[in-house]
Amino acid sequence: MDINFNKNEDYNRLLASDLRKRLVKVKVGGGQKRIDKLHQKGKLTARERVDYLLDNNEKSIEIGAFAGEDMYAEHGGCPAGGVIVKIGYIQGTQCIVVANDATVKAGAWFPITGKKNLRAQEISIENKLPIIYLVDSAGVYLPMQDEIFPDKEHFGRIFRNNAIMSSMGITQISAVMGSCVAGGAYLPIMSDEALIVDKTASIFLAGSYLVKAAIGESIDNETLGGATTHCEVSGVTDYKAKDDKDALDKIKFIVDKIGAPENAGFNKKEAFPPKEKEEDIFGILPKERNAQYDMLEIIKRLVDKSEFEQYKKGYGQTIVTGYARIDGWAVGIVANQRKLVKTTSSKTKPTEMQFGGVIYNDSADKATRFIANCNQKKIPLVFLQDVTGFMVGSKSEHGGIIKDGAKMVNALSNSVVPKFTVIIGNSYGAGNYAMCGKAFDPRLIVAWPSAELAVMSGNSAAKVLLQIETASLKKRGEEITPEKEAELFDQIKSRYDKQISPYYAAARIWTDAVINPLDTRTWISMGIEAANHAPIEKKFNMGILQV
Repeated sequence: MDINFNKNEDYNRLLASDLRKRLVKVKVGGGQKRIDKLHQKGKLTARERVDYLLDNNEKSIEIGAFAGEDMYAEHGGCPAGGVIVKIGYIQGTQCIVVANDATVKAGAWFPITGKKNLRAQEISIENKLPIIYLVDSAGVYLPMQDEIFPDKEHFGRIFRNNAIMSSMGITQISAVMGSCVAGGAYLPIMSDEALIVDKTASIFLAGSYLVKAAIGESIDNETLGGATTHCEVSGVTDYKAKDDKDALDKIKFIVDKIGAPENAGFNKKEAFPPKEKEEDIFGILPKERNAQYDMLEIIKRLVDKSEFEQYKKGYGQTIVTGYARIDGWAVGIVANQRKLVKTTSSKTKPTEMQFGGVIYNDSADKATRFIANCNQKKIPLVFLQDVTGFMVGSKSEHGGIIKDGAKMVNALSNSVVPKFTVIIGNSYGAGNYAMCGKAFDPRLIVAWPSAELAVMSGNSAAKVLLQIETASLKKRGEEITPEKEAELFDQIKSRYDKQISPYYAAARIWTDAVINPLDTRTWISMGIEAANHAPIEKKFNMGILQV
C-alpha cells in the first residue's frame, strides 16, 4: 500500500464515520422526550413498529433517511421527513413499509413528507411491491399547507396512487395506530385491508371539537371514530387490534398468505463475494476530486468473484462497460473511467490522451450500444457515476459530441430494463443526466459520502459567480482589493459547497440515500429483487436518431 492509499483510506473512513453519526441523530426523530411520551401511552415509535414488522431489520434498506435535513429550522425541523420508509421482508415477502413518525410534529405532513410518501408509492408501483402503511398522523402541517395541499404532486396524489395501485393488483395494507384525520383518513380506507388499534387510534374526517363547532354535536373522539365504532358500527376498518404489536402481528399473518409475485425473469445464480477486499474501496477512491484512479479497481470490489467482462474494452475508454454479477444477479455496468487513457478513435488523433471522468464522442457511442444490448438481453443496468460532463471544444463539437450525447440519452430514456445509479464522486452537469441521474428514472439512486451533485464543481462555479459579483460591486463604485476578492470567493464557494453535498441532495430526495460504499451490493441486490416482481411490458425502441 502506498502513502496515497493510506491518506485516501483515512479520509474516506472519516466520511463513513460521519455518515454513521448523522444516521444515529436522525433515528432519534423528534427527540427522546417525545419517544418517552409515546411509550407512556403504550405505543411504539415508528422505527420500533417497522423493526418489529420486518423479519430481520439487518436485511432492509431505508429510503430517504436524510429527507428534510436542515430544511425547516424555523418550524422546528422535520427529521427523516416525519416518515420512515424501508424496503425489507415480512414473512419472507419483500415489501415496502411506510410509517408516520408521531414524534415529529405529531406525524404532520410537511412538503418533504408528501414527496417522500410519493417516492415510496413510486417504488411500489414500479416494482409491484406490496406496501404497508403504518398511520399515525395529525394530517397536513397547517403553517405550510400551501406547499403540500393543492398541486399535482402534493397530498392528494397519495390517494390517486392508492386507487391506481389497487387497479394494478398491488397489495396495500394499512394499520391505523394513532391519529388519522381529515383527508388523510382516505389512505387506509383506500387500501385493500385496514386495521385499527383499540383506544389509541382513531379515524374521522373531523374531530370532536370541529364537529361541535360545525354542527353543534357533542361527542368524544373514541365514540366518533375509535376502533369499536369503525369495526362494529361503520364497517370502515376490517380488524381491531388490542395494541401496536397485535396490529403488526395481524399484518404479518395477512402478508404470509399473499401469493407468489410474477417474475420478470432476470438472471440469477449462486451469489459469491468479491475476491478483492471490499474495504480497499476506501483507499482506492481519492480524496482529491480531480485525482486519477482506475474505476475497474472499484468494480472488482463490488461484483461477484471480482469478475467483470468488458464490452468494447479498447474503444471509448472514458466509459467502462461490461457484464458481471452482483449477489448472483446478472448486471450490465456503465461506469466513468477516472484515469487518463490513450485513444486511437477515428474522431481523435492517434494516441491522443483523453481526460478521465469526461464523456467523449466514442465513449458516448459505446455506452449507447451497450445500453441497447442490455435491453436486448433483459439485463438490469448499474451506473457508477464519477463524471465531470461531456468533452467541449472545437474538436468535440465538429465531431458531433451533441449528437453522440443525444443518442446516449435517448437510449437511456427509452431503456425498459431496471436501472440503478450509484454516485461515487463527481456528478456534474449533463454528465449527471447521461449517467442516469434522477431525471431518468433509476429504480434506486444512492450516493456515497464522497459524492457531489451540481451543474459544475465548487471551484469552477465559485469563479463564475465571483466574476458576476465583482462586476456588480464595481458598477456600484466599490473598490475590489485582492483581499476583498479572496473573501468573496470563500463566501461564495462555502455557500455552493453546501448545496453540492450528498446530504443536501438526500434532504430533497434527489437521491434515495447516502450509503456506506460497503452497502452498495446490498442496495443493488435488493433493488433487482424488487424489480424482478414486475415483468417488462414494453419493448425497447429508441425512436428517431441523428445517425
